[in-house]
Amino acid sequence: MKTKGNFMGIPGPAWLGVALVAAALLVLPYVAGMAGTAWVRILNFAILYVFLALGLNIVVGFAGLLDLGYIAFYAVGAYLYALLASPHFDIHWPFWAILPLGAALACVFGVLLGAPTLKLRGDYLAIVTLGFGEIIRIFLNNLNAPINVTNGAQGITLIDPLSVGEFKFSTTSTLFGLTITGPQKYYYFLVVVAVLVVILNLRLQNSRIGRAWEAIREDETAARAIGINTRNVKLLAFAMGASFGGIAGGMFSAMQGFVSPESFSLLESIMVLSMVVLGGMGHIPGVILGAVLLTFLPEVLRYGVEPAQRFLFGRSVIDPESLRMLIFGLALVLVMRFRPAGLWPSRLRKRELTTEVTP
Repeated sequence: MKTKGNFMGIPGPAWLGVALVAAALLVLPYVAGMAGTAWVRILNFAILYVFLALGLNIVVGFAGLLDLGYIAFYAVGAYLYALLASPHFDIHWPFWAILPLGAALACVFGVLLGAPTLKLRGDYLAIVTLGFGEIIRIFLNNLNAPINVTNGAQGITLIDPLSVGEFKFSTTSTLFGLTITGPQKYYYFLVVVAVLVVILNLRLQNSRIGRAWEAIREDETAARAIGINTRNVKLLAFAMGASFGGIAGGMFSAMQGFVSPESFSLLESIMVLSMVVLGGMGHIPGVILGAVLLTFLPEVLRYGVEPAQRFLFGRSVIDPESLRMLIFGLALVLVMRFRPAGLWPSRLRKRELTTEVTP
């Protein structure tokens, strides 16, 4: 029975909140564009990091498996798109055919990573996954001889942008009398994909597989004792998490028009892991918040550190880049000290940590 003020069983205030968020997302690229096109591009990269953080959250947050090589799946998706949509091999497939292939190939690499590490935990698992990520980067850096596949350290250029027929996402267009730039087109496309990714994550978390992942995270021995096939469930976590990285990598290639091994360093893996931990492991809204904050905070500091020094001291006292990273690192330490469960943890996770620190 539909009650007064409800629509499709959802309370009216909830629908109002959804409508407000949707309206904010629609106007956000124009608000950011007032400060320059660069901020719209930063907004797009924030959404890409949301994809990566949600994928890593499946492995780290849901299943409790520490992964320091997650950026390798990002690289796999990026290079697959670059090879199949560029003059490098003179192949120009449409994006809707390449992105699913990128997700599938990243799944395969996720299984290849997960299979040898099924019996590893903690620091040992972290070291193996870290090595896997570095192996992929070095492999891409050197796969230019005897057959030039990846073009080595020079990378691949002139990658095709996303397009549907004659409609290209990289150019400025006029629609219904409204001028839409290339970065703004990418923004709206990324938002649509992000909504689908979040819905898929929510469905996974509330499914039988999601509960199996959480059981393994809490106590793998107990999970095995109640009949959970821990081997298959852990492999599925690696595969599902990797697929999001593959999709994000393909979109990264299309947006940048250029990829090289240097874009997939260990620092990127650590950054994505920090987003998951800072936001709140296992909590999807918290992970999204962490990804957005850690994308924008360094950029805000990049543009604000030097003017602040000139305002206070009349000149630049400390190198802006060094000071920016110092402030950024200090902020992370303070958050982890006073919010160990993350900025927006799930209620269960927050209660567990509170119980652990309470004498």
